[in-house]
Amino acid sequence: MKDPRDIIIAPVVSEKTYSLVETGVYTFQVHPSATKPEIRDAIESIWDVEVRKVNTLNRRGKRSRTRGTNRVGQKPNTKRAIVTLAAGEIPLFEN
Repeated sequence: MKDPRDIIIAPVVSEKTYSLVETGVYTFQVHPSATKPEIRDAIESIWDVEVRKVNTLNRRGKRSRTRGTNRVGQKPNTKRAIVTLAAGEIPLFEN
């Protein structure tokens, strides 16, 4: 089994995801090859909570051009996991 800290990369912080935290739904950036069962096991082992549902989505990296030479580049592709908890909460933002 992979290390749970290698599967879960970082929480996604935006207005939309922060409003979902109140309903028990958390969004994380995960490793591109991670599967839903691996994500579920990683969340449960790191924070000791019960996961009800895991949804994943792959996001394409945006294309960008440089101004002077007109070269085309691309930001990396990412994978996100939207995790719904059965009960409890994840202490992401502690004071």
